[in-house]
Amino acid sequence: MGPKNILVLGRRDHTEAMRVAAGLTIFGHKVRLVFMTGPVAETAENAAKAELLELSDIAPETTVAAMADQLPLLDAAGLAAAIGAADRVVNL
Repeated sequence: MGPKNILVLGRRDHTEAMRVAAGLTIFGHKVRLVFMTGPVAETAENAAKAELLELSDIAPETTVAAMADQLPLLDAAGLAAAIGAADRVVNL
């Protein structure tokens, strides 16, 4: 099994989505992370996980309009394209 294009959808647990996305890069996979359903809570744990994303070269995206000033915003078509381009989708 070679490296895959993996899309991680952070729907219910943004913190876990960040941890999983960063961890998947250890195996050489190309990972995209999309935050969904609401803004990411500003907690110390999320700040630490955001640093992991930076170290992993993951630039998160979002479907949450309230986060559009911080992250690239995906509309429905953009999200569908991301899902279609992924070899695997992880929904957390």
